[in-house]
Amino acid sequence: MTEELEMIIFSIVGNAGEAKSLAHEALAASFDGNFEKSDKLMKDAEAAILRAHNVQTDLIQKEADGQHVEVTMLFVHAQDHIMTAISEKELIK
Repeated sequence: MTEELEMIIFSIVGNAGEAKSLAHEALAASFDGNFEKSDKLMKDAEAAILRAHNVQTDLIQKEADGQHVEVTMLFVHAQDHIMTAISEKELIK
């Protein structure tokens, strides 16, 4: 795996992880009745997911353009993170 692909994968994992954390913080804030804070945290979670999704989309576009993207366990792990982050955020929402 190239260093560039490794950095891309870690970007997906990092942003997806941040999105999950923010969504769970938003849930906790809503339990405390702090809906303004909860709304802001959910918007921040959306932004983090969007960053991860944009990186993922870039990889898909490269593959569609004929540039093979190496699929490793780390890459699969990143995809799992983004999928879980999206699911958890939607459930919390």
